[in-house]
Amino acid sequence: MKTGFGMLAAIGLFAAPVTAQAGEATIVLTVHHAGCVLCGPIVKSTLAHVKGVNGVTVSQADAMADVTATINYDAAVTSPDTMIKAATDHGYPAEVAKATKG
Repeated sequence: MKTGFGMLAAIGLFAAPVTAQAGEATIVLTVHHAGCVLCGPIVKSTLAHVKGVNGVTVSQADAMADVTATINYDAAVTSPDTMIKAATDHGYPAEVAKATKG
């Protein structure tokens, strides 16, 4: 009986990281009307506060360009539509530039 329990525990330890990562995804959003110096940080903060978002990086080609936001998130908790809505509700219309799963 001890061997069976030990085997189950070992399998559980190996399976835990796989199940924990099952919902991880990355999306890249193009965020419009974000040309000022403060807009990038506002967009980043807005997206970082969406439940399920694990990390956000924001880049901008030049001071007058749209912002590109790369977001790592848990797909089991949030969706691209939720993140787009959050940015848009703060005055920064967004659209998906690229999405990847895993």
